[in-house]
Amino acid sequence: MDTQLLLICFLTFVIHLIGTLAYSVRIAGVRTRRIAVSFALFSILVLVSRTSNSFLGPFLAKRVESNLAGTVVTNLLADFRWLLVSAALATIVGALLIPTFQRVFCRAVAHFQVHRSVPKLILHGFFKGGLSYVKDSATLPASANVSALRGKRSVSLSITLLNVGATALWTVGVFAAMYAGALDPEVRVTSSTLSSIINGGATIMMAVFIDPHMSGMTDDVVEGRVSESQFRHAIVWLVGSRLAGTLLAQVLLVPSAALIVTVARAL
Repeated sequence: MDTQLLLICFLTFVIHLIGTLAYSVRIAGVRTRRIAVSFALFSILVLVSRTSNSFLGPFLAKRVESNLAGTVVTNLLADFRWLLVSAALATIVGALLIPTFQRVFCRAVAHFQVHRSVPKLILHGFFKGGLSYVKDSATLPASANVSALRGKRSVSLSITLLNVGATALWTVGVFAAMYAGALDPEVRVTSSTLSSIINGGATIMMAVFIDPHMSGMTDDVVEGRVSESQFRHAIVWLVGSRLAGTLLAQVLLVPSAALIVTVARAL
């Protein structure tokens, strides 16, 4: 694995790590009863994710172009497989970090409520005991929450499967579009713009089914209609289905690329 591929894997890891940690923001919002503030503060990390995503596309396109030009010769399919492995590893690491992250995030919300300043919050996090608090808050997921995967589901089977599908499509979308360009270089520019065919389906599933369901459950917890224990179990199921989606993306990579090539040729 060369330096360029390592960099692209790192960017992929960061994007999916932040995406997984987003689940812990809902837990922090429920515990602090400051859901709006929690999501507002998490948008700082979302900026990091979007910045990583903005670099990922050009670096990946450059690697494909270099292979097509013969200046760099690698097994592109293997490269894309490694990127999907990075996404799966990031999901696993994110899942392990959720308990620690939600504790730290609760502290950040409490600090923001007092000072109402993001710059002060960042300075406090890095220079005024924030790092030591992270160390003190570090913990692994409770075994009772992990065992929830073997018990009764806290979210419906349909939502679980939709989350698997949406995650798989969202994970594979850009990679499939880039790989399609390598399969048929004559339509590679068109192929690179067609990731929206796959990502659009994922976005629709998330916006229409998954996000409203989780938002409703979050409000139910705040209002006392659903217990925090049930809510944590639901998060465990969603994180598990997210991991399943990143693994399913390995299966969808080549068929999705072939579909994009077919569409690009037909346009």
